[in-house]
Amino acid sequence: MRVVSLVPSLTEAVAVSAPGVLAGVTDWCTHPAGLGDAVRIGGTKNPDVRAVVELRPDLVIANEEENRAPDLAALRAAGVEVLVTEIRSLPQALSELDRVLVGALGLKRPPWLDRAEQAWAAVEPLGSLTAFVPVWRRPWMVLGRDTFAGDLLARLGVRNVYAEHPERYPRVPQAELAASGCDLVVLPDEPYRFTAADGPEAFPGLPAALVSGRHLTWYGPSLARAPQVLAAAVEAALRTRAV
Repeated sequence: MRVVSLVPSLTEAVAVSAPGVLAGVTDWCTHPAGLGDAVRIGGTKNPDVRAVVELRPDLVIANEEENRAPDLAALRAAGVEVLVTEIRSLPQALSELDRVLVGALGLKRPPWLDRAEQAWAAVEPLGSLTAFVPVWRRPWMVLGRDTFAGDLLARLGVRNVYAEHPERYPRVPQAELAASGCDLVVLPDEPYRFTAADGPEAFPGLPAALVSGRHLTWYGPSLARAPQVLAAAVEAALRTRAV
């Protein structure tokens, strides 16, 4: 089978589970190492549709949030089979990964998927914490309703205060964020690359958890370590408040 993946998370999931199946991947697909044999077909939002078609894939895997409907429609119009995932929670991620790997690709359920499910089932919440989660600045944008990352944080005991916002990624003024009264701010390193020198200074006095975007937003093998990685980042931030 020849597969083209338009989603970095799904690229890693397929590559780890069935090496050699991927014929094409996006420019943003960075994991795992050793994707050199796969043709780069552009970005998640601007794939080269003609290049994808020319690879003659048996299946293109995509995501309703990460990829654009017109691109997927163009692929279908060219006779390419496209499987579109929808992932806004951990249970949905696990079921969609099973649908792609087992249902569509005919693989045995990979051990890493079992480990991921077990790791999250064993999670003990860190407490009852509140946070906001910027994903961009200039302008400031945060996680809103129905997001996979928000669901993961909630399972760790960190409630996103914008989880009930009408928009999924609302723009919120910096002053409003700073006055939100949250216990901490969670700053991932993607899609905007927040760092210790770029982000925390906007919210003086508020503990800042600098987290791995791959462990917060990717649904794939990284899910197995995500509870440990994310919890460690939150706990490190809270220790700064205690000092």
